[in-house]
Amino acid sequence: MGQAKTQSVSQLQARVADVAEQADKMAESRDSWIDRNRYFHESDWDYLKHNVPPGSRVLELGSGTGRLLAALRPQTGIGIDLSGNSVRIAQQKYPHLEFRVGDIQQSQAFDGLVGPFDFIIISDTIGHLDDFQSVLENVQAVSDENTRVIVACYSLLWRPVVRLASALRLMMPTPRRNWLSTRDIVGILALGDFDTIRTDTRQILPKRLFGLGPLINSSLGRLPGFRSLGIRTYAIARMCPKKPLGLTSISVIIPARNEKGNIALAIERMPKICSDVEIIFVEGHSSDDTLGEIERVIAANPDRDIKVFVQDGIGKGDAVRKGFAEARGEVLVIQDADLTAPPEALPKFFNILNSGKAEYANGSRLVYPMDGDAMRALNFMANKTFAWIFSWLLGQRMTDTLCGTKALLHSNYEKIEGNRDYFGNFDPFGDFDLIFGSAKLNLKFIDVPLRYYPREYGTTQISRFRHGWQLLKMVVFAWRKLLKD
Repeated sequence: MGQAKTQSVSQLQARVADVAEQADKMAESRDSWIDRNRYFHESDWDYLKHNVPPGSRVLELGSGTGRLLAALRPQTGIGIDLSGNSVRIAQQKYPHLEFRVGDIQQSQAFDGLVGPFDFIIISDTIGHLDDFQSVLENVQAVSDENTRVIVACYSLLWRPVVRLASALRLMMPTPRRNWLSTRDIVGILALGDFDTIRTDTRQILPKRLFGLGPLINSSLGRLPGFRSLGIRTYAIARMCPKKPLGLTSISVIIPARNEKGNIALAIERMPKICSDVEIIFVEGHSSDDTLGEIERVIAANPDRDIKVFVQDGIGKGDAVRKGFAEARGEVLVIQDADLTAPPEALPKFFNILNSGKAEYANGSRLVYPMDGDAMRALNFMANKTFAWIFSWLLGQRMTDTLCGTKALLHSNYEKIEGNRDYFGNFDPFGDFDLIFGSAKLNLKFIDVPLRYYPREYGTTQISRFRHGWQLLKMVVFAWRKLLKD
């Protein structure tokens, strides 16, 4: 048994040495190969830059001559590579970054690294590893729950094309590689205690071809079905939570316009979600004295932390942003004042975020049966359609994008707010600002099924056609932003 183990270790060392030798031989010409296929590599880097904000702390495993790491413009950038020649070139070209020689399958390669890193990039490296799971175990030492691991590799579908291109020296020759499917990668990530947030595929035509490549990739390459034909596969993952976050406070934001008859009920039905519950009404210039009713309810409940603010602008989106700006809780959640989604369900949202199972909890009204008059048939079909579109856009399953009950950590909302210029203040509803912003941050989504009930007071403030048109415009806008190559 001992002899077999020794032989296995020896074979592994021989393979690692062979990969290192081949990489050393190609080190001097590596950048020229990249330049020969500049469109492919720059499109790949653009996707990674879309997911890695400048100024992040980035660790790249298999950093080559450092061009990708430099392109990401990190505040702290460290690269580890098996090839001593590649590391030497990278150190010369990018002295503001740190590069070191090491076998990332061995824990010694991570000695002295101070984590956690914001992002750990494993690009075109997984195919040359004998034990990806051991790499992930090493990665855990320099990660926390906020670290995002991004794995990028060639799609299994393109294996014959890549082999032929390599043989014809149309692309850089590389040592014999493993070919893993997206499902394989997700499975190994799970074995290494990493939770895959989403997967993606890009570049169905990896050549510029007088502008034909960019045209096809930015049009057909973004559509369902066609997108899966891309040469590049990506998986974005986070470390599985090992213990609860220890959260103790929540702010419940209740936008309220012409909801006088629901205000007292909203407080009566508000459960004890956690030890510190703040309730914030944001009144929207009502015509039925909603503001006066809120003030009466606050006076009648001196033992509860209830506040009211009058929104500056108009629309639910403006009210939500006003409430979040005034909130102090560690968790932020929206509760619609019409009470069609029950406030009794709010502890579920808090507990999910506190457990770490998700970072963005989205209410879904379309799982459980509902009363026949709770939602009109046209609205139901529109909700189903938008849920399918957004699931495709975000790379994460959503069964209901229009439910008003949504929750996230206050700290993550601050990041969304700081990055709002990316999407702009175009959302009149308040829901999609959070959805798009959370997707841009690669937060882990989860749907929380809710019972949906008919409104008992007032009338709906949603216009099916006017607001439906606004939703379609937002979908197109998000399509262009979130699927940017």
